[in-house]
Amino acid sequence: MTRRQTSLTEIFETQIHTLALTLRPKTVETYRCGVRSFLSYLRVAFPRLRQLSQLRRDPHLLGWFRWLAGHQPPLSNSTHTTYLVGVHHVLDALAANGQARPDLIRGEDFPPKPHYLPRPLSPQEDQLLQQELRRIDDLYANALLLIRATGMRVGECVHLPLDCLRQVGSEQWALHVPLGKLHTERLVPVDPEVRKIMERILTLRTSSPQLAGSDDFLLPHRDARHRGMLRILRLVLARAAQRAGCVSHVVPHRLRHSFATEMLRLGVSLPALMKMLGHRNIQMTLGYAEVTQQDLQREFHQARQNAAHRHHVPTLALPKDMPGTGLSGICQALAATRHLLEMYRRQRGDEKTRSRLLRLDKRLLKVLSKI
Repeated sequence: MTRRQTSLTEIFETQIHTLALTLRPKTVETYRCGVRSFLSYLRVAFPRLRQLSQLRRDPHLLGWFRWLAGHQPPLSNSTHTTYLVGVHHVLDALAANGQARPDLIRGEDFPPKPHYLPRPLSPQEDQLLQQELRRIDDLYANALLLIRATGMRVGECVHLPLDCLRQVGSEQWALHVPLGKLHTERLVPVDPEVRKIMERILTLRTSSPQLAGSDDFLLPHRDARHRGMLRILRLVLARAAQRAGCVSHVVPHRLRHSFATEMLRLGVSLPALMKMLGHRNIQMTLGYAEVTQQDLQREFHQARQNAAHRHHVPTLALPKDMPGTGLSGICQALAATRHLLEMYRRQRGDEKTRSRLLRLDKRLLKVLSKI
């Protein structure tokens, strides 16, 4: 009896099932979209291709790349990249199992990434918008203030649990942001102002009967996918920005850009800012923090001032009762130093430090003997 040959569709689907054990459902679905596009192309352009071992970079993969580039209607760079990422990961897994050739998709095959400039609000608009949100002072306005003060994504704010505020030390608090866009969680340091916002949100939450229907989330909502809350927050922010006189279009993500830029100007290092924002690398963080010409001038002149004082020799203030600057005065100063050193040595408890101080005293004695 002849054994039926496994089709390419079955091979790819089996591998996706294996990858699904460690991936989120949404990621698995994007992989399937890319694989469906690739297999559809192969069925039309190479109908005789039946075995995975026959798959080659040229003409099969390169032909697919050209087909995607000429797709009608044109595919966006995001969709194009999504297709390539899915097929790339599945083919890599198959190559690791010896079922496919390695290096079928390379880094240069991906469309160039768009360069997103930081989009923080101007300092004036930022201040006016925060003032307007404080004036509104409802649950949604305070949620937006919380986003601005912590740099969270709006989706992360909607998913905050009731007990998100954590004490991490004596008078030190942090906001626990659960699994977010990059499937990571983090603790964002907060100040007393943020704690006041949290207290206000809890007060507003419990004072309104229609808002107290959820026991799990800080921002109660009935929609399991949180779309209603997201839509309300965007609408409240847009109206507040309009009343505050903001000229540009304001969305919740711009509050995150404003937070990043403010932290950078206050002296927070890029690695620390990366952790606050929940990024995986510095390159992602650089897309959020705006560095203006004014920032460059300030940093440059501060660096020049530090360089000017790097080799500065401090002048020591001499005691008023110093006997003089002659040789006899130096001898008296050394003798007084030996006395103080010995008194300090006797106060130390660890033997290692006492031994070092004793050696230093012997050196001073040797200097005195040669004067």
